[in-house]
Amino acid sequence: EVHLVESGGGSVQAGGSLTLSCVASGFPFDDYAIGWFRQAPGKEREAVSCISSWDGNIYYAPSVKGRFTISSDDAKNTVYLQMNDLKSEDTAVYYCAADETRRVGVPSGLPVDYDYWGQGTQVTVSS
Repeated sequence: EVHLVESGGGSVQAGGSLTLSCVASGFPFDDYAIGWFRQAPGKEREAVSCISSWDGNIYYAPSVKGRFTISSDDAKNTVYLQMNDLKSEDTAVYYCAADETRRVGVPSGLPVDYDYWGQGTQVTVSS
């Protein structure tokens, strides 16, 4: 059974940092792309950053490029999202998800392309 478990969320002031972790189990980790998505109240779920485990291709949303860094530790079946210089608009529930389709190029940023989802972790940034 596939499981994705996020951790590391919390409350920080603007300009602060957080690191989110997504531990995956129940599937061949290096055959999947893992994405971080977020959803703020009243807004659609959007991609933040995604990584393909087999080739290391990475996608970043323009709003987080230069501030967030995604990385993968295959030995621990874990994907991290280092978030620096956080802004109030980064406030959302953050989800990790797994895409079982091997895609050419950068991983998909479309939520519909992801097959498995974690429960989410809240990130709140106060200004």
